[in-house]
Amino acid sequence: MKLSLEQVEHIAELAKLGLTDEEKEGYRAQLSAILEYADMIQQLDTEAIPPTATVLPLRNVMRDDEVTPSLPVEDVLANAPDVEDNCFRVKAILG
Repeated sequence: MKLSLEQVEHIAELAKLGLTDEEKEGYRAQLSAILEYADMIQQLDTEAIPPTATVLPLRNVMRDDEVTPSLPVEDVLANAPDVEDNCFRVKAILG
């Protein structure tokens, strides 16, 4: 699918891009090539492929949850500019 210069200018306007004439022509060629490739992919017969099919093996990449001791309160609050009752004290922002 070949894009016209007017279509590229419309896309540039939607994206709020100021393009030179050379850039418009370059984007016209690039976007046209992308759309032609998408058309090729659309022609593939995927009727027998379930929508959840994947070529990657299914595996959990997350580590197991393990209970570990927390940092001591003194270490956590060591660099705090202001502390009150073992909590960070911050300036009130609401009335």
